[in-house]
Amino acid sequence: ARLDHYAKTNITMATIGNALRGATLAITRSRTAPRVVTSSATRYFSANPHVVVDKFVSSPPPTPSSANAEALRHPNDVHDRNANYSDEDSRSMAGVTASVRHNWTKEEIAELYSLPFHELMYRASTVHRMYWDPAEVQQCTLLSIKTGGCTEDCSYCSQSTRHKTFVKPTPTMKVQEVLEAAKRAKDAGSTRFCMGAAWRELGNKKNAFNHILDMVKGVNGMGMEVCCTLGMLNAEQARQLKEAGLTAYNHNLDTSPEHYPKVITTRTYEDRLDTIANVRDAGISVCCGGILGLGEKDTDRVGLLHVLATLPEHPESVPINALVAVEGTPLGDADADDETESDGIADVDSFDMARMIATARIVMPRTMVRLSAGREEMPMQMM
Repeated sequence: ARLDHYAKTNITMATIGNALRGATLAITRSRTAPRVVTSSATRYFSANPHVVVDKFVSSPPPTPSSANAEALRHPNDVHDRNANYSDEDSRSMAGVTASVRHNWTKEEIAELYSLPFHELMYRASTVHRMYWDPAEVQQCTLLSIKTGGCTEDCSYCSQSTRHKTFVKPTPTMKVQEVLEAAKRAKDAGSTRFCMGAAWRELGNKKNAFNHILDMVKGVNGMGMEVCCTLGMLNAEQARQLKEAGLTAYNHNLDTSPEHYPKVITTRTYEDRLDTIANVRDAGISVCCGGILGLGEKDTDRVGLLHVLATLPEHPESVPINALVAVEGTPLGDADADDETESDGIADVDSFDMARMIATARIVMPRTMVRLSAGREEMPMQMM
């Protein structure tokens, strides 16, 4: 009887497989109250009234005048995404309600972080499906345009002049070299290109900064998102980067305010927050996350998420990194010393990463959460 039913509806397993691989390709908005946004796995499924993959309720319901009201899901461009739903309070689906809040308490975040693993995964995946295409990830390429020679004392970093590591300082790459690398990244499928320089701040590096502005303009001209991580920025430098076409600026907080002094002493937590504010004021998207495996406790991971989730605006992008312990750095040497208690240094497993990513997804539902450094050390099952 079941086989006859499938034959009559002309749905094969191959059809279903192909449909699910194109998940959430169509969304239709009901015109009857209450307004419901129905997400279907494919146009085929959306045309079939018997199959609904995702359905969430928007509160208050979207108005016909909303920008891009017929968009399939949130656009990947953060400004377009937030403009679409600026007047939306919450979304609900399958017993889970999500909203963009800035008044999270540490206790609330800790409660989420400590949920039984499967319950946390369920809530996070449900929130993700309400706001994002679950079949889509963004491929990004990061290029070090200036390696080594940094004067900071970040205890995890192989590029610090204070640590004896295998990294040798190199001059800033030529503009054309960077643009050629960006072209290769685009050809390989990346839609976002990030350029990193190992120094404390831009400061008075006028010549280098002018070259970086040319790099930003060139990558932007290729139709890619452009990201930079160049240390501390002042307001004028942020403004110039915005004018050059910079999409996003990465400046991580690394860990909680309480654990931070145990990791870095040459730059304060407030210094980092000031740079984030300058980037935000310039109209550039903020990319800000942290690193697991710095010897922190669960309370520090919760503390980092609390800072991010209570900023005046959530970062558009939150990278979650796993420490890659490098010999010659304080954290790398502590991890390698069998006679020293590592106390959580580089001790990050799949469940740690999943808990952090899932909690970030719940407390910042419109933020793109990125799996970043440490991927090459991870087994496929972990990714």
